[in-house]
Amino acid sequence: MDNIERRDKELAYISDKAVMDEQAKCRRILQKLNFMDRSDFNGISVVVKQLLGRSEGAFINPPFYCDYGTHIEVGKNFFANYNCTIIDVAKVTIGDNCLLAPNVAIYTAGHPIYPTTRNSAYEYGKAISIGDNVWIGGNTVICPGVHIGSNTVIGAGSVVTKDIPDWCVAVGNPCRVIRKITEDDRRKLFRDEDIDDEAWENIVNSGY
Repeated sequence: MDNIERRDKELAYISDKAVMDEQAKCRRILQKLNFMDRSDFNGISVVVKQLLGRSEGAFINPPFYCDYGTHIEVGKNFFANYNCTIIDVAKVTIGDNCLLAPNVAIYTAGHPIYPTTRNSAYEYGKAISIGDNVWIGGNTVICPGVHIGSNTVIGAGSVVTKDIPDWCVAVGNPCRVIRKITEDDRRKLFRDEDIDDEAWENIVNSGY
């Protein structure tokens, strides 16, 4: 197998010329995205569509960084805020209606632990998946091989090293579930503050 095949099978591989040629294509698109007029929302959307493997209604606030782009698959209405990094050596799959706060980092890449083995230049990628309706708080790091369930909130500053289930709030380093999300949360805005009556009426009338 060549190194692209090895990489895509999540085996140990080396970033040889063929691998770096793929990354070069991505970097040319990122160069365009990250230096666009930040008020050109339509133009940014077009370049995001070009960058990502699959997307519908996705928007990314530049700057944004990734290795390939084509290894990232996002669902409907994906939003990533400023300074997001997705190291997509392996597949990154993100569901519908997901929000990434500023400085979120998603890392599929890894290196051998033992130093002389690491010096061989072999590395690996392990896929990451995120379900639908997930909000990832600012400065969160998601590590290789992790799955985050649907309808979950990851608190700011978390380091996610293991799978997180559906319908929960999880936070910390390492990230742990602190509670389930229930119907009691439906009208919550911030801590114990409820959404005001006018906004809540609009939400209900819109079918949410």
